[in-house]
Amino acid sequence: MTAAEEEPMFDREYPAPPVPAGHVEPAPRRVRGFLGGRPIFDTTRARYVWEWPFYPQYYVPIEDVAAELLVDEHRTQRLKRGTAAVHGLRSGDLERPGSVRVYGADADTGVAGYARFDWDALDAWFEEDEQVFVHPRNPYVRVDALRSRRSVRVERDGVVLAESDAPVLVFETGLPTRFYLDRSAVEWTNLRRTETETACPYKGVTTDYWSVVIGDQVHADLAWSYSYPTRQLLPIAGLVAFYDEHVDTYLDGELRPRPVTHFTR
Repeated sequence: MTAAEEEPMFDREYPAPPVPAGHVEPAPRRVRGFLGGRPIFDTTRARYVWEWPFYPQYYVPIEDVAAELLVDEHRTQRLKRGTAAVHGLRSGDLERPGSVRVYGADADTGVAGYARFDWDALDAWFEEDEQVFVHPRNPYVRVDALRSRRSVRVERDGVVLAESDAPVLVFETGLPTRFYLDRSAVEWTNLRRTETETACPYKGVTTDYWSVVIGDQVHADLAWSYSYPTRQLLPIAGLVAFYDEHVDTYLDGELRPRPVTHFTR
């Protein structure tokens, strides 16, 4: 059963992730991972493995991993896809125990003989010569940033936080539409900058986050901005978006229902 079949279509207004958990596909990109400035692997034979429907993980052929940087921990784990030998990583003074699982011959088709790395165990991942953040870019996801003349008003507890008739709408497979607004359209009186930073494989790394303060209530990290997004999302550079999950968004004067996603707290 796919994610689309699990979730009734009328409960959302955007496309669901099209790939079920457990799906495996070849990855045609050169994929590299680094730790302590040293290449841990360099492969053109990685595979996408969907551990859950929203995005895949890279599995790397063990032959393309720098064997001298692997530390065999002499233990195995019986996982959903088969038995895996647990390894750590050692690169110079850096150690990452228990961060690599190498699947044996009894594993599912497509992952036997492949290594699965904890994403955060490495300093950096690259697809070809571009760094990618958080997780691999899903080959079945499309992200479009489109300029619009639709009117958008954002409120929280009846207080207007932003209002614009020239937003940029970001359409991303599996997520509700996001509305990015010029900074001149934001009511800054109610926003307080925070030190939060997040990353997205499609947009890059955020440069700003703001909490919303109304009276004595602080609603943490409801707005964000990318000053230097990826080239595909350049139209959102410097603009501000709000989590529709936690604000009231009016599109062309009509209140949109708050979506329920993994960003709902």
